[in-house]
Amino acid sequence: MKRQCHADQSPRRWIPLALAGVGVTVIGAFAGVTAQVARTVLMPTTSRSHNTRVVRVDVAAGTITLTGTPDTLLPGRYGLWVNRSQDHLQLGDVVEQTPHTVTRRVLSAFPDHVQHGGASFSGWFYHDPRELGIDVEDWAIPTENGTAPAWYFPADDEGSRGLAVLVHGRGVTRHEVLRAVPAIRATGFDCLAVSYRNDGEAPESDDRRYGLGQSEWKDVDAALDEAARRGHSRFVLMGWSMGGALCLQAADRSRHADAIDGLVLESPVVDWRTVLRYQASASRIPALIRDAALWLLSHSVGRLVTGQSEPIDFDRLDRVAHAVDLRHPVLILHSDDDGFVPSDASHGLAEARPDLVTLASFDTARHTKLWNLDADRWARTIRDWLDTLPRR
Repeated sequence: MKRQCHADQSPRRWIPLALAGVGVTVIGAFAGVTAQVARTVLMPTTSRSHNTRVVRVDVAAGTITLTGTPDTLLPGRYGLWVNRSQDHLQLGDVVEQTPHTVTRRVLSAFPDHVQHGGASFSGWFYHDPRELGIDVEDWAIPTENGTAPAWYFPADDEGSRGLAVLVHGRGVTRHEVLRAVPAIRATGFDCLAVSYRNDGEAPESDDRRYGLGQSEWKDVDAALDEAARRGHSRFVLMGWSMGGALCLQAADRSRHADAIDGLVLESPVVDWRTVLRYQASASRIPALIRDAALWLLSHSVGRLVTGQSEPIDFDRLDRVAHAVDLRHPVLILHSDDDGFVPSDASHGLAEARPDLVTLASFDTARHTKLWNLDADRWARTIRDWLDTLPRR
């Protein structure tokens, strides 16, 4: 038999090395994707993403036609950013619908020109507090990172029932909460629309990363400090989406906890694991990568990858797991077809603490757009619940 030469043997010797190289490549790709997923959770949003397109503008008819999406097809009143997010339009009802487009009434004045192409549809109906036609004061809130701006709206009537502190969600600013101010003021509460670290208005934290409520609640607490210094003694906290997580943390950890009469939460994050698992599934992120990203976020080694100053304590942020610690009345408004923050944890908290938690379930409204869909029901639900709180 012919003896194998060196050249005959070398391919076999290289097979293990080739497989090892493939393994290293796969592991490297897995680690890179996992790190990117983890960073995405914590990175503040610096630009407004386009989620629809302007197809046609009819100034004479007062309408605008957009590509149809689950959000742009919703009934009710909404906001639309056009011209590379430089101009804001107020939108009204749907007047026409095709398989691919939707035409809506424009309730505000048109800018000189509206570009066709990318636009951003949102629940921001008001863009400026002056659009409300009510008195507003600028407040400066001292926080551990610097001075954070806030808007203060005195109540309609003298003899305020307390101060409602309004906390916006992730990736937006305090403008989001303006739509709530008239209804809350009408119930006798002053309103304070706050900003918090890394939201684009308040000072940044040292790591310039979201803490998912773990650190931002301190800025809500700082707002309570300033309000107390100005003479306010009773508070209601109201938060949207991640702002709900901030309110839950503030109610649990604030030195003003005894002065908080209740919480109103719209589309709130009650448990981050539930939210992140849902969003990973919706984005078709494999469970292995999802779980690895959650591990990175919650362990000190993750700081080397994500840049966060401290690990995320998902256990402490899970208010369903800590339902026994809840001590304030809570009203939750959540749409069961939210599409971004599932209502599961809201239902879980209501089931765990029926003595303190009232859940008003909506449908069709999707995420943080309950006021936009049905402002009358939204306002009535909050008013009736606030009337159950003791008057002090």
